[in-house]
Amino acid sequence: MAKLYFRHGTVGSAKTLNLLAVAHNYERQGKKVIVIKPGFDDRFGEREVTSRAGLHREAHIILSASKRLDRADFEGVQCVLVDEVQFLTAAHIEQLRDIADQIEVPVICYGLRTDFRSRLFDGSRRLMELADSIEELKTTCHRCNRKAIFNLKCIDGVAMLDGPSKQVGGDETFQPVCSKHFVDALGLEGIAGIDETISERELTQ
Repeated sequence: MAKLYFRHGTVGSAKTLNLLAVAHNYERQGKKVIVIKPGFDDRFGEREVTSRAGLHREAHIILSASKRLDRADFEGVQCVLVDEVQFLTAAHIEQLRDIADQIEVPVICYGLRTDFRSRLFDGSRRLMELADSIEELKTTCHRCNRKAIFNLKCIDGVAMLDGPSKQVGGDETFQPVCSKHFVDALGLEGIAGIDETISERELTQ
């Protein structure tokens, strides 16, 4: 039985590099893969799937919020790979679940678990609910050697909680950090202070 996989990690945990390696290994064996990405992520071009290491390839399917996945497009495919899955809708995740079940092809999704406010993305939440396998791709904190579990938004050296949850950006915008440095950088007394801080800032805007 084919499975739906969620391989998540913070920024800088080589998620896209892992995806590109899996695609390469399948294709080297003469097997067909389909690579999917959200149109929202256009940092390197609408169709480009690009890793921080500089490796890249074109995606076969670009998903907008309103576009549905057609099962007929996946006949004869040996593996489906999804980049930046956190930006997909819950409905897209349900469609990927159906592709794994009905087409009997493994679907491997890569993306962030949470945003820079430590909240689950919609796509990631639905994957946590529906995936057969949930795996963490690990990296160390940008500021120490602990394991990174948060994505810290940091502009010109200043950590912040402002802005929309869905944002694209590289090392100039987001840092992988541990819990201690997430709290310290934002000037919080603890994780419980996030909601209060956001509410206060929204009232002053």
